[in-house]
Amino acid sequence: MERSLRAARVATYVYFVLCGTLLGTWVVHIPAIEERVGISHATLGGLLVVFGLGAFLGMQVAGPLTDRLGTRVVVPVGGVLCGATLILPALAPDPWTLAVALLVFGLCNGCLDVSMNAHAVHVEKAYGRPVMSGFHATFSVGGVLAALAGAGAASAGLGAAATMGAMGAAGILATLISARALLPATPAGSPAPAAGAGASPEAGRRGSTGRIWTLAVLALMAMLCEGAAHDWSVLHMKDVLGAPVGTAAFAYGTFAAAMTTGRLLADRCVTRFGALAVLRYGSVLAAVGITLVALGPWLWAAFTGWALFGLGLSGCVPQLFSAAGHADPSAAGANVSRVAGLGYVGMLAGPAVIGWLTRLVPLNHAFVLLTLLCATTAVGARVLRTAPGDHPARRSEMVTDSP
Repeated sequence: MERSLRAARVATYVYFVLCGTLLGTWVVHIPAIEERVGISHATLGGLLVVFGLGAFLGMQVAGPLTDRLGTRVVVPVGGVLCGATLILPALAPDPWTLAVALLVFGLCNGCLDVSMNAHAVHVEKAYGRPVMSGFHATFSVGGVLAALAGAGAASAGLGAAATMGAMGAAGILATLISARALLPATPAGSPAPAAGAGASPEAGRRGSTGRIWTLAVLALMAMLCEGAAHDWSVLHMKDVLGAPVGTAAFAYGTFAAAMTTGRLLADRCVTRFGALAVLRYGSVLAAVGITLVALGPWLWAAFTGWALFGLGLSGCVPQLFSAAGHADPSAAGANVSRVAGLGYVGMLAGPAVIGWLTRLVPLNHAFVLLTLLCATTAVGARVLRTAPGDHPARRSEMVTDSP
């Protein structure tokens, strides 16, 4: 059993790397596809919304399917479909077919995203200790691999279709090889949470549903902050602080590196201090970081702020996904799909919200909204204090963190 559980954990790492790599491969080829199809930046922005819509729909479909068919079925299917549809945007001859291609690829990506997170919840449940943040860290590793592969392919003179087709085929192969190691079902000893003494099952379900949507709202706020950093960190350094383009590019790199490092360390922090503490104090740290960015007039202050922002946010989303999955193992897929889906809406909305605010205030002052969202997340972290169905590591935190 120990060996099979270790193999399942490794397979989950593979799927997170795979998802990050396939998504990153599309991202690094956006300029080439935009030029080939002959569309404007404005049209591209609309097409990216179509991709996001597809991903959101995929998440909502995959969640219940995962609970019904099992992660051992849905995760490999999602991986194969995601790998097979990666090439579609590179083959699209016009904006309309590109929109369809992105909708389909987004749908498959959303299916893989939710199902692999549901499987990660089952692996974490079987381990009896936090491992979720490590999985999310390897997703970022996949993005780095995609960037390296894209750069190498461009140097070799390969076009977008050849590169994306090869990466998709490699992804299908990795999916099929890793599929056998996935857990066959929800681990034994993971019953659905009881409604509580004197409470009806219906009341328990209503309470659980309310808690899931609270987690989803917190995910929306955290991922909105993350999305804003993706699109506005470099522009802030360049336009507000006057940094050269080469220097400004390091703003996002600083944020991303801090977030990856934080996720590699977050599981140990959760084991020692509890998920509630990681979410609460991580949000506080992120609030301090983005406030430093918003108000600091120096480059070093901005770099420090982006690093603190990434480090603080790094452990937040994995804890929310984990709590959603553990709330009811029999409905882990559906619960994760709700939290991930609303969080993904925040990720897409973040850049747009900050853009709208810049019509009213300077860009750095618009970041104060992110400070408020992080502070609200810190207050809302108390939802992790009562965690029905959680593994022992989180049950212990309810005792140690009680007021």
